Parts: sequence; structure tokens; C-alpha cells
Amino acid sequence: MLHLADGSKRFGHKLLFEGANWLITPDERTGLVGGNGTGKSTLLKVLAGVEQLDGGQLNRSKGLTIGYLPQDGLVMRGKTVFEECLSVFHEALSMDKEMDTLSDQLAHFDPASPEYAAVADRFSLVSDTLQQHDLYNLDAQVGAVLGGLGFSKDDWRRQTDEFSGGWQMRIALAKLLLEKPSLLLLDEPTNHLDLETRNWLEEYLRSYPRAFILISHDRYFLDVTVTKITEVWNKRVWFYTGGYEKYVKQKTERREQLAKDYANQRDRIEQLEAFINRFRFQATKAKQVQSRIKELDRIERIEVPEDEETIHFAFPQPPASGRTVCEVTNLSKRYDPKQILSNVNFTIERGDRIALVGPNGAGKSTLIRMLSKLEEPTTGSVRFGHNVVADYFAQDQYKVLDPNAKMLDDINASAPKVAPVELRNLLGAFLFAGDDVYKQLGVLSGGERNRYALARMLVSPANFILLDEPTNHLDLRAKDVLLEAIRAFTGTVLFVSHDRYFIDGLATRVFECDHGGVQVYPGNYEDYLWRKNGGPESLQAAAIEMQRAHIPVVETPVAVISPVTTPAVVNVKKLNPIKLKQMQDRIRFAEDEMPRMEDRMTALETAMGNFVSAEESQKQTAELATLRKQHEALMLEWEELSTQLEEQGAAV
Repeated sequence: MLHLADGSKRFGHKLLFEGANWLITPDERTGLVGGNGTGKSTLLKVLAGVEQLDGGQLNRSKGLTIGYLPQDGLVMRGKTVFEECLSVFHEALSMDKEMDTLSDQLAHFDPASPEYAAVADRFSLVSDTLQQHDLYNLDAQVGAVLGGLGFSKDDWRRQTDEFSGGWQMRIALAKLLLEKPSLLLLDEPTNHLDLETRNWLEEYLRSYPRAFILISHDRYFLDVTVTKITEVWNKRVWFYTGGYEKYVKQKTERREQLAKDYANQRDRIEQLEAFINRFRFQATKAKQVQSRIKELDRIERIEVPEDEETIHFAFPQPPASGRTVCEVTNLSKRYDPKQILSNVNFTIERGDRIALVGPNGAGKSTLIRMLSKLEEPTTGSVRFGHNVVADYFAQDQYKVLDPNAKMLDDINASAPKVAPVELRNLLGAFLFAGDDVYKQLGVLSGGERNRYALARMLVSPANFILLDEPTNHLDLRAKDVLLEAIRAFTGTVLFVSHDRYFIDGLATRVFECDHGGVQVYPGNYEDYLWRKNGGPESLQAAAIEMQRAHIPVVETPVAVISPVTTPAVVNVKKLNPIKLKQMQDRIRFAEDEMPRMEDRMTALETAMGNFVSAEESQKQTAELATLRKQHEALMLEWEELSTQLEEQGAAV
């Protein structure tokens, strides 16, 4: 279908890739990966015909249609959203009108004439094309795709110029999905999607009838949509079968085998060179020497590429805060005439890793800005606990940077007490080396500015970090490093992310913003989805962990925090004295056990600040995560039992 033969491409003086050979078949379902700046987007543009090769050939089969979605930059004007999407079927709509003309001609021409035969052939072709497009179901097709990508029916009638850049890209994506080209090329299609629309796109691509190649920095998205990984690495293009997880394993195995082959080859080369040098001037060995010289010349030397650069850093371990980090009471926010949040109440405890999820426009960024005290609530309050120091990273953090400031000067101004050599080391860890540190911030790309903003944040230790889309513009390896750094961080973290793998690997609780309220779910994103899709509303997973730890468990419901309502008056059934005694004993046990668990968690957090070994850190992290879940379950159980005893009018 599409054949790249010995392709090479440069960006200025930099060689991106060379010797690239790729046969793209009609059933291609490939994820294109590689570090930032390796040439992934450029390769996709070459395949789309947007850019030309510097060397090699790109051969296309006859009739091939290609649809290309860049990362950003597309703007549509002059039509409603629905009309813009319907425009992809302009050929089919024109053919529908042509069918009427062809029918009239068939009625007037002599069936035995050449004119009739030509019209009949055209009629058959047009009829088949219309059948493929399912002409009489076009409105339903457009509606299904727009709905899946998060457009309400009211949005369908709005002009496209009313929408922001991110929503413009959604319209462009909708048009491509409706068009169904032979080969779909998508450059980070999930960048502007929330979790719900991302999940919909996953399902759509899994059933897509034609070929597609996509670039994504979301490893979960890659795992569920593609069957092959193509990597741009070390100026070459490499192929792996399976999703991202299999690619990681295969790449490790390939590198290990390459190292073995290199060592074996070096041994053989040394043997040959030793023989040649030893017997070069002996006439009796001339034939053997010549034979080994020829063998040495035939050897294609194996090269082991250097390890790839990636970010290496750790959050500074902050002073411990109080047990309650943040308490939100009756919080509301209104932007006239729209009410964003209403009567929201929740508490954030020390050590929480909270994922803030919800559809675009539900108030996630508004809530995180109010928690960071950058925006005042309309009503209600946000109260920090003892010794809490907060720091906030916005998804457009680079916009607050001075574009005229030089990188080293700017970070030095934000941390005047830190030695310049340490600041340069920190910037080097974020891939800003050499003269890069003297660049003006305004000349950096979006990804580079976000990397710099993260580095800048590290020089100001805080024990409550609020992160709004911290993984934007980070490649897959950088995301993994950031994930490990936050896992090892001893403070409290609340973050917004649309990366499913990142949330699953980090969250201990999920806060869902929707319909003006906030609902709280224990566990990671998988646990959240399980409960949302009908799983029992109980802390079953946490209860199992506690049972394994030999801690008796009373099942408790999922904590739901939403707009406050007045509780209904109910008749409380009196419990027998034995049951009351068991509940009182359980509460006393919880009140004794929770401080012990808190002491152990504090000790682990302190120990993790003193690195001994990777194995010990992993053990400490695992134990700390288990303790946090057990503590949360025990706290919820204690609250439930205390409420029941209050209803009974009994004392603890």
C-alpha cells in the first residue's frame, strides 16, 4: 500500500533517520514512538506527503487515500460543526444528485447503444460508491462521532470559529474518522481529549476497518489500539510486534542480544588481528593470513548505541505537614451565568495521591486553582492544615515565564540560595546542557518550556504539590521517570491527568468532577471505573488487603462527596447490647491502631529520604502504599461505626 525504501531525512544539520525501510500494509495498526526530537512527527509528515525525503523513495499504490492529523494548528471557519463534518461527504452528496441525471439518461438511451453502456457503467460505479458511504445514514454517522468526541447537540449548530484550538483539533479528528481514508496518520490525537473521549477513541480505533499509524505518549492507549510498534531510535527505524508493553520487553531483549553479539564479534576481531599481526611476515603462513584479512574485511561491524538521554530527577523531600493537609468546606464557584461547582466538601490527608478526573469543562482546573489559592471561591473555604506549603504547576505554566529571560538567569532568580553549579546540574538532568542554559525562554518549544517549568518547581520544596497536566509534552520515558519521582515523594500530591497509565500507577484516590459536584473513590483509575460501571460500592479491595494483614474489617460504602443535601429522617433500628459492645470494641481498636499506622508511615517516609538501595526503596514504597490503603479503610470504618453509635445514642 505504501513503501518507504532507504529513506533518510535531516532537520537542518541534524540527521533524524537514514536507511529507513517500511512496507505499510492495508491492515497496519502501528504506534510510532521515540524520544522528543528523534523525528517521529517528521516521519509521519513524510508518509503523509507533507514533507519530502532527503534520500530514498516513497512509493504509493494506486487509489491510496491518506488522512493526516497534525498535533495542532488546524483552524476551520464559515460553517457549523455539523456542516463542517458533513463536508467530508461532498463527493457522495454530489454523486447522489448525479444519480438522478444518470437515471434520466438510461431512460432515454437505446439499451443497445454505446452511450447506454457508458452511462450504465457510470451508474454502477456511483451506486457502489454511495452504498459504501451509506448515504442515507450520514447524519447518524456524523452525530455518533461528534457525540463520542464530546460535542453536545447544541455544539453541532455552533460556528466552528467559536471553538478553541483544542476543540478545533477535535473537529479535524472527527472529519478524518468520518472520511475513513485507506491510511490514517494521527500525530498525538489524544492531546486535546479528556479521559471519556479518549476511551471512546480507543474503542473506535479498535474497530476501525482500515490502516492507521499514530504517535502517542500514552502507553495504555497504545497497548489497547495497536498491534505493532515502530520506533525511531539511534537514527534508524526499528519494528516490534505487539503493544507498548511487549515493545519494552522486546527492546530490552534486543539490546541485551546486541551487547552479546558485539562482545562475541570483538573477541573474533581480536583473534583475527592477533593472528594477522603474529604471522604477517612468515611466508609459510601467508595463505592463512590472507584468508583472515579477507574475513576481517567482510565483517559488518556491530555498533551498540549509547543509552538514550532522559530526565533523571527527584522531588526534594519536604518537611512533614500535619495529618490534615487541606479541608474544603461548602466550596462553590460561579462564572456568570454558569455555575461550575456547588457546595463541594472533602478533606485531603497527608500522603494522598489524588487524581482529579472528569470531562472537559467540569471544573478540574478551576478547582485546582482554588486549592492553590490562585483563585478565590464564590462561596465556601479552602483551609490548609498545619505546616502545609503548597506549590502549583499549571498546564500552561510556560505562559507565566518571561520569554526574554535567559534560562539560567531565570532559575537563579527563583532560587538565589542555590549554587549556580547545582542549578546547571538540575537543568542538565532535564536535557538542557551546554549553551542551552543561556537560551531565552521564548525560543524554546512548548515541550522544552514545560520541562523547564518542572525543573524550576524543584528548587522550591513544598509538601503539597498540585499538578495540572504535568505529563503534557513529555515523552514516554520522561513520564515513567516523573511517575517514579512522585511515587517516592513523601508529601501530598493532587494532579490532573488524562493519561490512563499515569493515573493507574500513582493514584490512591480519584476525585471525579461532574455536574457541579465532586465524588470521591478509593483506589486508582481501574478501581474508579469498576465502581462507575456497577461494581459494589464498598472498599472491597482495601478490605481484602486488611484481611491479609490480619486486621478485622467492617465493610464500608464508597465515600461520595457531592452537593450537600438535607438528610432524610429515618427510623433507626436498635441494636442488641452484644452488637453494640462489638462495635465499641472495634472503634477503640481503630483508635489505637491508626496512630500506630501513622507512626509507621512517618518512619517510612523519613527512611525513604535516605537512599540505601533501589531494592530497599521499592520495598519501602510498597509497604507505604499498603499502609495508606489500610489506614484509609480503617478511617472510613471508624467514621461509619461512630455514626452508627451516634444514631443509637450510645457512647464509645
